[in-house]
Parts: sequence; C-alpha cells; structure tokens
Amino acid sequence: MDKNELRREWEQRIADYRASGLSRAKWCQQHGLKAHQLKYWLKRMEDPTVPSKPSTTWTSVVMVNPSSDDGSIQVKIGECSIEVKQGFHPSLLADVVKVLKTLC
Repeated sequence: MDKNELRREWEQRIADYRASGLSRAKWCQQHGLKAHQLKYWLKRMEDPTVPSKPSTTWTSVVMVNPSSDDGSIQVKIGECSIEVKQGFHPSLLADVVKVLKTLC
C-alpha cells in the first residue's frame, strides 16, 4: 500500500470514528486498531506538515576564551549569556538553555 492509499484509508477511518460518537478507545477496540494509531493519524490530518517523528535541532558552540582561571565558561545564546562554573547541574543548564533560546 502506498502513502496515498494509506492516507485515504485513514481519512475514511477518521470520518467513521467522528461519525460514531464513540470514545477513541471504544472505537479502536471495535475496529481492531490501537488507540495510539488513531491519535497519530488524527494529529497528522489536522496538520499534515507535522513530521511523524520529532526532529533534532543542533546549536553551534563557540569557545571565545577557552582558558579560564576559575574553571568557568560563558555560554551565549543570541543576546543572552550565562556563566557556568565547575560542579554545575547538567539538567538545570539544559533547562536554562531552553528558556534562553525562546527569549533571545
């Protein structure tokens, strides 16, 4: 089955599901499908530009002054910068970087 046939099949399934008035779980049970499959296709039909899997985004890192006396580094994201010292918590840094990427 090619992609177009598969899409048409799921368009029909989604139309049937919406017309049924049943919950996603109940409708899938009656039709021998998994609820996550229906959820995937519902989302895909709402916005066909949504990729099937999340894509990875890379950010470049430039070392401006690699020799630091106190063992710290400065990370710049756009116009924002943060200083990271030895013993930092990696998951906290990741959270801060995510926030800075949205702000800067």
